[in-house]
Amino acid sequence: MNKNEIIIRKAVESDSDKVWVLMKELAVFEHYIDSFAITPEIVRNSGFRKTPPDFYCIVAENGDEIAGMLVYYFLPYTAENRPAIYLKELYVDNHYRGQKIGEKLMNALKEEAKQHNCTQIKWTVAPWNESGKRFYERLGAKENTEWLSYEWSIYSASWETKIS
Repeated sequence: MNKNEIIIRKAVESDSDKVWVLMKELAVFEHYIDSFAITPEIVRNSGFRKTPPDFYCIVAENGDEIAGMLVYYFLPYTAENRPAIYLKELYVDNHYRGQKIGEKLMNALKEEAKQHNCTQIKWTVAPWNESGKRFYERLGAKENTEWLSYEWSIYSASWETKIS
């Protein structure tokens, strides 16, 4: 597959099914497939039929295939009183790896951030994902060691016990 055929563009509603496939592949890769509850219809409704959408998506297209996808959303308020972008998902299909598609998707996101006057792009990486960490560092990203990431699961069994 020729890397010259790759087109980076914003996703459109008709990409929903193909984007969903990559989202599911990412869930397998990152070991959360057991809790993966996204469907193609959710992608369609949440990303393309809502105003504003719950997320935005950039795709790498090769003919009629989606080779990679990047899902993001805006954080409208920051301490700098300017927005930031939160990168939620970046995934390139196995058949297309090694063609700098991830880099092209990230550069498109960087341009999107500039167009929206964003101060930064933020994301998380699984601690075991060494290749992901190396990829982001090659782009010039730095690990933020000043903040710890926390989650508060609202519907966990322990929560139900506490409020009963």
